[in-house]
Amino acid sequence: MNDQIFKEAELPFHDLGLVGLISGDRVLLEEADLKALLSGRRTQLIQLENLEFAGIKIASLKAKLSLVTGADGKPELLVHPTYLRSTAPTYLTEEESWALETGDELSLEKDIIDANGQKKRVLIEFDRETNQFLETDEEKVEAPDEINGYPLTPDQKAKYKRGQEVEVPDGTKVKYTATTREGIRANRIALIASIVFDGGITYLLFHGIKALIGQKHDAASTEQSQGYKDTVEQMKKAQEKEPAPELDLSGEENDRDYKRRSTR
Repeated sequence: MNDQIFKEAELPFHDLGLVGLISGDRVLLEEADLKALLSGRRTQLIQLENLEFAGIKIASLKAKLSLVTGADGKPELLVHPTYLRSTAPTYLTEEESWALETGDELSLEKDIIDANGQKKRVLIEFDRETNQFLETDEEKVEAPDEINGYPLTPDQKAKYKRGQEVEVPDGTKVKYTATTREGIRANRIALIASIVFDGGITYLLFHGIKALIGQKHDAASTEQSQGYKDTVEQMKKAQEKEPAPELDLSGEENDRDYKRRSTR
């Protein structure tokens, strides 16, 4: 549920150009994909063309993209293609990795020792689009303070960080996941998450959310709950007084381009 952790001006434009996503001063990404990158998440599968890495030319490739902080402190672009074979983390048993690959388990929690010798609890998921196991440090998962205006209890926030389903009074169910560019799945196509920060509120508007695993969106999924409508009104009133940070993750404007901002 992170707000942006990278700045648009700090995007690795050279790397994006190498994968054909720069045209002049424009970044050729959908709005939701760009915001997924800036928020530290993966994009959806993107068709990349005319690639060249280490002297090897690739006509086209479908892959997800993400950003990480490099050794120099600057964002670096990672390309996640669809692999023919999955490689499970060594700390998973054969039974655990198989359960994730087959969908018998949607996620697993493991206590591990990282490369720096530090203990941490991670959430493991399997991304079927890229055939990869995804590892998320639970400490870095930020749970929303509210969903559609309904506050989450400490227990609900803890469950969310652990990848468990959380339900609020209007019937909206949400679940954290690293497998979608929005970072969540829900039983509604649209919802509003709120994060309290430095005494203010940041509203995150989600549209086109993927359904919870094993479920499909139906007519009821498209209905806006009263909590959603009330939160929209609160946002409008707050913005009339003072423009508040707002992040729209709709991804509906598929042809939107982002111009590279000058850093001079």
